[in-house]
Amino acid sequence: MADKTQPSVGIVTVAYRSGRVLPAFLDSVPGAASGPLRVVVVDNDPSRGDARRLAEASGAGYVPLPSNPGYGGAVNAGVAALPGVEWILVSNPDVVLGEGVVDALLARAETDTGIGAVGPAVHNPDGSVYPSARAVPSLRTGVGHALFANLWQRNPWTQAYRRETDPSDQTRDAGWLSGSCLLVRRSAFDEIGGFDEGYFMYFEDVDLGYRLGKAGYRNVYEPAASVTHTGAHSTGSESARMVAAHHESARRFLSKKYSGWWLWPVRVALRAGLSLRSRAITRRLRRDGAAPL
Repeated sequence: MADKTQPSVGIVTVAYRSGRVLPAFLDSVPGAASGPLRVVVVDNDPSRGDARRLAEASGAGYVPLPSNPGYGGAVNAGVAALPGVEWILVSNPDVVLGEGVVDALLARAETDTGIGAVGPAVHNPDGSVYPSARAVPSLRTGVGHALFANLWQRNPWTQAYRRETDPSDQTRDAGWLSGSCLLVRRSAFDEIGGFDEGYFMYFEDVDLGYRLGKAGYRNVYEPAASVTHTGAHSTGSESARMVAAHHESARRFLSKKYSGWWLWPVRVALRAGLSLRSRAITRRLRRDGAAPL
């Protein structure tokens, strides 16, 4: 017989020099669900000690890692530390969970055993809704978005990729859900092998949603649940490195998706195009101090 006192939902957050934002996240956890939760803080930089102190003060589990494997690898380590839970809420540490958000996500997820992941409405600090439920990038939308997003913000390829034309108040299926906050069915997560640890940062959530879809699971956006992504954990001093990592991860994903030997000219063109875009954005970033990905 199942143990009714055993929490069915575990929460994994990844800390990397996150001492400024982690308290607000941990403070928001108790109001996120009506039932018990198990929380694990995975620390990609345990030398600082602040994540351990904050986790222990809040009653969360703490998993220090000997080296930084990136976001996906750290989440996988956190999930491994949560045996027996049926659902995993993956969240950035600079997210504040809304009241009852876990209950709302779980209510949607339990309507269909084919749902592999559910994502909430992700609000920016100004209250606007971030496009967190997107289509899986294709050659057409991916290249169009890459070429025109910074020059023509309302271009049709970016809108198709970000699904910005969809009302933010409608439950709908998506190709993938933002890894900033999403609830994943543990059995589905285990079935596909969790996050691909080949991505150090960026696109691990795109890849997860894509592989869930290929395995026959749905990715569902549920705006009845909401969180606020403060964005306070961005590392502007490392922006050039982050831009390079973003484009390398994009290249890796598209190369995996279009892996047939006959598509090697496409992969070569993608590598060249993404490399040029990365250098152009880095130059603009250094000149202007900001550049959207």
